[in-house]
Amino acid sequence: MTASPVMHRTGDLPAEEPGRPLPKYYAVKQRLLELTAAMGPGSPVPPERELARQYGTSRTTVRQALSELVIEGRLRRIQGRGTFVAKPKVAQVLELASYTEGMRAHGLQPRTSILEIGYVTADEHLADLLGIRTGGRALRVHRLRLADGEPMSIDTSYLPARRFPGLRRQLDRHSSLYETLTASYGVQLAEAEETIETVLAGPEDARLLGVDVGLPLLLLSRHAFDVDGSPVEWAQSWYRGDRYKFVTRLRRQ
Repeated sequence: MTASPVMHRTGDLPAEEPGRPLPKYYAVKQRLLELTAAMGPGSPVPPERELARQYGTSRTTVRQALSELVIEGRLRRIQGRGTFVAKPKVAQVLELASYTEGMRAHGLQPRTSILEIGYVTADEHLADLLGIRTGGRALRVHRLRLADGEPMSIDTSYLPARRFPGLRRQLDRHSSLYETLTASYGVQLAEAEETIETVLAGPEDARLLGVDVGLPLLLLSRHAFDVDGSPVEWAQSWYRGDRYKFVTRLRRQ
């Protein structure tokens, strides 16, 4: 995982088509991008009333432009305090590495809060993913991930319980699941299949991540295997769309 700044382009708005003028808020959005481009992360954005007066438009138009920039992760709204320039997004490389490893490698302080951990009975679908019998036990680990104290993602992992006896106790002592699998069980992950899609934050996700309900989240589903090709983990992670982007390198075969 790498952390890098996101370029705030001011020319990325759709071109105006002949006979079809752009909505008013697009022009305000353009001017807000120009305004905030020279401001550092955490800088306060002028209040809606002041922006409306400055741009000669309504507060409703300004609010719409601000809301879109918040969704895109360029601005951050804090309840009761105002709107601020957002930090650069974290650019996560799509690779088979732990959250903890990636954050440490790029100078960010990772922290994992275990929200819930326990055993569940595997239905047919989960049993197939983990290579166990239907009705067998799987360990479910539900975690909140933070970087420098800021909530970044919610993770839910499932692992075959019989293969990793005592894993629940091990995780009480170690913050990284993958490091624990290697150190305590000698398991090395070798490959994984991942899918990425967008979802909207529900009330519980929004509460845990400290965002508004309806904020776009990036849902990453991972099916990981060891060097022998045996399934090790089925996991889903809900990343804040305003704080993350994914990066990968493609090669032509």
